[in-house]
Amino acid sequence: MTLTACVNSDQNSAQHKKQKAQDLTETAKSKLIYPEEKHFKNIRQLTFGGDNAEAYFSFDNSKLVFQSNNKAWGLHCDQIFVMNLDDDLRKSRPQMVSTGKGRTTCSYFMPGDSLILYASTHEGGENCPPEPPRSGKKYVWPIYPTFDIYVADLKGNIKKKLTDFEGYDAEATLSPQGDKIVFTSMRSGDLELYIMDVDGSHVRQITHELGYDGGAFFSPDGKRLVFRSSRPKTPEEIKEYKELLAQNLVQPTEMEIYTVNVDGTDLRQITHLGKANWAPYFHPSGKKIIFSSNHAGKRGYEFNLYMINDDGTGLERISADKTFDAFPMFSYDGKYLVFSSNRNNGGTHDTNMFLAEWVDE
Repeated sequence: MTLTACVNSDQNSAQHKKQKAQDLTETAKSKLIYPEEKHFKNIRQLTFGGDNAEAYFSFDNSKLVFQSNNKAWGLHCDQIFVMNLDDDLRKSRPQMVSTGKGRTTCSYFMPGDSLILYASTHEGGENCPPEPPRSGKKYVWPIYPTFDIYVADLKGNIKKKLTDFEGYDAEATLSPQGDKIVFTSMRSGDLELYIMDVDGSHVRQITHELGYDGGAFFSPDGKRLVFRSSRPKTPEEIKEYKELLAQNLVQPTEMEIYTVNVDGTDLRQITHLGKANWAPYFHPSGKKIIFSSNHAGKRGYEFNLYMINDDGTGLERISADKTFDAFPMFSYDGKYLVFSSNRNNGGTHDTNMFLAEWVDE
């Protein structure tokens, strides 16, 4: 009886431990994925501290290039890193591929996955350029005039400087065909979209209307661009936009999603939601656009991912975190979505990267 009792006790204990482990696993999962997020499956957290964003896949879908200011990695402002999808960044810092000087933004893999494209201010100074001062409730983005676009190898050696214009050149991404680069520049006196060949040649202006056009990506067939724009309309809005731009600042609180052909024709406004709609990316079908928006939030920082048809119909909410989800990108094979989120950050302000299997319905 004693032996039997001991066996039963051990079995109960083992079952209890197993159930507890399952409960903890489910609790952990619930912090990463919400029941409403029906397009997400097997989500995984990739980074664990600091601000980690703008993660983009390599052409072979095995790596990500991203920017981070994680202080645990010895950083003071954003620098560019490359990681394998199966890397555990709780154990080690990934490979830095920027110089470690100045501030960087908007990295992207080049064809062949042995080179990356990114923008940096390092030639304008080794230190991080200053953040703009907060003025009341006005939220602004800095447009650092020392940003230029570079190509580097995966060890961080700069191989080529693609832009050398006195003024903002940044936000560069590559076409899926690997032959063209779209970027945002101040060279016209306003923030417009430009396209150039991968070697920096044959630069041509794509957008021409007053306002901040940026964050552009190519469609899967390389024939169209999707981007976000803040386009002032009233005399008061135009005056404020120009005054801020003269200070190398923009106010990104009212933005909508647009598409345009790569030759500048057929410009279309896709969203009419109000507030800030940004970080758009084409669905692998080329017929839908995923993007981040705070239009449904009661507070300005409540951003979720949404998807919409490229004709502006069929708006669908994709993510459900109550603070911030943004910077979505599909893998080239359409199997995965990487994005940045404030979920599971323990109540801090950390923004981490998450990888989810994508489920189309």
